Amino acid sequence: MTDVLMPALSPTMEEGTLAKWHVKVGDEVKSGDVIAEIETDKATMEVEAVDEGVVEALLVPEGTEEVKVNTPIARLRGDGEAASQDTLERQAAPLPNAKSEPPQSRAKTEPKLRAEPTPPPDETRLRTAAAPRPDGGRLFASPLARRLAKDAGIDLAHVKGSGPHGRIIRRDVEGVRGGAPTGRPGVVGQAPEAAPAVVLSLEQQGIAPGSYDLVPLDSMKKTIARRMTASFRDVPHFPLTIDLEIDALLSARAKLNALLEREGVKASVNDLVIKAAAIALIRAPDANASYTPQGIARHHHADIAVAVAVDGGLITPIVRQAETKGVGQIAREMKDLAERARARKLKPEEFQGGTFSISNLGMYGIRTFASIINEPHGAILSVGAGEQRPVVQGGQLAVATVMTVTLTCDHRVVDGAIGARFLSAFKALVEDPVTMIA
Repeated sequence: MTDVLMPALSPTMEEGTLAKWHVKVGDEVKSGDVIAEIETDKATMEVEAVDEGVVEALLVPEGTEEVKVNTPIARLRGDGEAASQDTLERQAAPLPNAKSEPPQSRAKTEPKLRAEPTPPPDETRLRTAAAPRPDGGRLFASPLARRLAKDAGIDLAHVKGSGPHGRIIRRDVEGVRGGAPTGRPGVVGQAPEAAPAVVLSLEQQGIAPGSYDLVPLDSMKKTIARRMTASFRDVPHFPLTIDLEIDALLSARAKLNALLEREGVKASVNDLVIKAAAIALIRAPDANASYTPQGIARHHHADIAVAVAVDGGLITPIVRQAETKGVGQIAREMKDLAERARARKLKPEEFQGGTFSISNLGMYGIRTFASIINEPHGAILSVGAGEQRPVVQGGQLAVATVMTVTLTCDHRVVDGAIGARFLSAFKALVEDPVTMIA
């Protein structure tokens, strides 16, 4: 028998959603056959069989979320091997569909997908029955959650459980920020600078039950929340804002599109912004850098990550070596990347990495904003809408199309002078687009 394990589709992937099975019990598969689709926080990817055999069992139902990497999800039987008793029992009872299961049924299967061990029933009852909560109710917690809470000095009576029947599990303890361990169970240690953060329910904050609809967090939302919180909290950042006159850019775009029309390509203002940012990074190379504990990584090429809105969040596909590509090629690549991003069909290497980010909300009429840094990038450029504004040209009042951009900088890498040099180079390219090909 050969177990098929939940694959790690990227270096940072820890869990995913088993979206769809392409095989059923009894099917014969060969190496390279697509057997399932896995959803990560950014994309949906096909999983191919590595070994040959007959599908003996599908261990994880379609739609199951938070399946840990390396968890067995299916079992293959080799030629000549007899079906196991477990397989016969599974064939007698059809595989449940996680999407149609009620929440209580899904909750009961959740511990099987996690690395957290589940003790025998009798032991569980003994070890999860604890001192009553302040409200008089019993406290239920897994052994692993109890151990983690003890090590961290967290009082479980103040932790809200998300497991079956309100049981406190590992993620609940890990989600609580407490002080240093005290060595005594049930006592929160004194934090040297701040008290533990307590997450209150909406009801505790005065919002009546039943007055709202709760939409569960999918993998993308959870990842965005975790990464943006960490970035905003841990990266010392500051904004630099400038105004650009883009009438020359708009004129150049119109002429360029007249030439590209025969190829069926149409360049957007954002495509020209990508090109200008890439060249500016090469001309101001200190801004094309990332902070690491070992030192500052200065990148050889401008790999521009561009924010694309998708259902449930956003994703940042990357235009690699953008400084070497023409605007037409960038336009073609961005159209393809954006379409596949919205369909969640990007490969990990197409949205992981990069050296610099661009987020453009101009199409929504947003005049100015400052984005959160997308690590490991040293900076992110926020692009607002182009609009007619009064300007002074040659000492005279005039009207020009002006666009405001804000550069959010990681101060560990891009200080004020470095950021200013980048924006100066970027402004010169945007306001005189002929220099992009010089």
